[in-house]
Amino acid sequence: MPPTDRTHAMDHVVVVLFENRSFDNLLGRLYEPGEVSAFEGVLGKDLSNPIPAWAEHGADRKVVPYAVATTMDSPDPDPGEEYQHTNTQLFNRLDESNRFKDATEMVPPHNAPDPGQPPTMDGFVADYVSFLTVELGRQPTYDEYSQIMTGYRPEQLPVMSTLARSFAVFDHWFSEVPSQTMANRSFWTAASSSGFVVNRPMTNFMRHNRAETVFERLEERGRSWKVYVLEPDPLSFTGIIHFQRLHHRFATHFVPYAEFERDSAEGTLPDLSLIEPNLLAGHCDYHPAFGRALLVGVDVLVDPPSSILSGEAFLARVYQAVRSATSPTGSNALNTLLVIGFDEPGGTYDHVPPGPVPPPGPGGERGQLDFGFDRSGYRVPAVMVSPWIEASTVCSQEMRHSSLIATLRKVWDIGPPFSGRDAAAATFDHLLSRSTPRPPGTWPDVHPLAVPAFQPQRLDLRHALGTIGRHVCDGLFEHARHSDDLPDPPSTDPDMSPELAVDFAAELGRHLFPGLNRR
Repeated sequence: MPPTDRTHAMDHVVVVLFENRSFDNLLGRLYEPGEVSAFEGVLGKDLSNPIPAWAEHGADRKVVPYAVATTMDSPDPDPGEEYQHTNTQLFNRLDESNRFKDATEMVPPHNAPDPGQPPTMDGFVADYVSFLTVELGRQPTYDEYSQIMTGYRPEQLPVMSTLARSFAVFDHWFSEVPSQTMANRSFWTAASSSGFVVNRPMTNFMRHNRAETVFERLEERGRSWKVYVLEPDPLSFTGIIHFQRLHHRFATHFVPYAEFERDSAEGTLPDLSLIEPNLLAGHCDYHPAFGRALLVGVDVLVDPPSSILSGEAFLARVYQAVRSATSPTGSNALNTLLVIGFDEPGGTYDHVPPGPVPPPGPGGERGQLDFGFDRSGYRVPAVMVSPWIEASTVCSQEMRHSSLIATLRKVWDIGPPFSGRDAAAATFDHLLSRSTPRPPGTWPDVHPLAVPAFQPQRLDLRHALGTIGRHVCDGLFEHARHSDDLPDPPSTDPDMSPELAVDFAAELGRHLFPGLNRR
């Protein structure tokens, strides 16, 4: 591999986006106090959340202290992640009319805080007790709801932790919206969600999210991009989110993940690569388990034993593909930056309150659920890998998803801000500070823990349909009902049949995303 200089450190940017974990949950124990000059973790702190007086079990304990996760599938089942639940988690406000309710049943003001009220970060237990009562059909025990106040040790996450310690970790990277997946992923790629806050109805994103995307801006400036989707997912969530803007690129720019490993090896990576784990089925994306959240009182066997374990294994593949690239004239390990991010914390505990942010658009318009987009979601894990980064770098500057677009605008000169959010976002290119690159042979080896065989077996049988997969299927089914160019959806409710939903999603994928289905 020929020598290169720092001006080429971002010739190629690879972004892989995982699901639904807070910073404290995955990386809060990454460093001991005093091990580095600054790190906003959980060690050495007395962290807890109060138990609500209306909890039937354990209320006499008063609080749940923060502890270490004892399984690789915690919290199980999935916490609430919508705007209504996040409000309770951040402000410990749960309107009595919304107690023991799913988000779709909650009424205004949706547990929203008073104007200017600072987040207290002490409502995670209250929200989990309330939502578990919905999911389980009964009030949970202390052992069941105390899971929400747990996080992992580095040795439990050897891939993520090794990369975070060996390169750069961000301990103040905030999600953009105090809510769930689609809005936050839209901010990664457009610095806006067109005013939408929650996933459902998915047709909001498919039909009405008209925010300009970074992909279009790159094309205008003569730069290249691809979205790589892990097999056998037949759909791209990025494509679904930006359906109106990108549907004419589904056949050419949305491709199977196998092409990323090939492009990396051949030195033909585009300027920007966005990688999606399999989010529809099998969910190797770090997402908490959701099998017990699908049907009240029933444990539906749709989860892998741990999406954290399978997520770790997939992250190791991505890292190895970047590290082993040696093209002398194209993309290689020395001119490629790997960004590892998450869309939202998904209801898992974090102790650092998010602050105010500028709204994406002018005029202070209110969005869905009367949200003003004037405060962000809370912290998520974020790690960067590059030979130009010093080992054990901790960036405590406040970042958020739109920092990606802000950095690309600065380094690649791709034009003015997309919204008020990326206009104000901090950039991270200054972390690529070494005068000489670290040779890939000196980079750490990563060794993911074993992934139990259940994961691929269930995936092959098309039994594993994720929560977000259900949301996307709902939107696709509705879209198909109103399209003359797509097959008619089945009459059976897809939420009740994962096999049917995944099979029909695959059929639609063959029509909508031919590039993903040419393998």
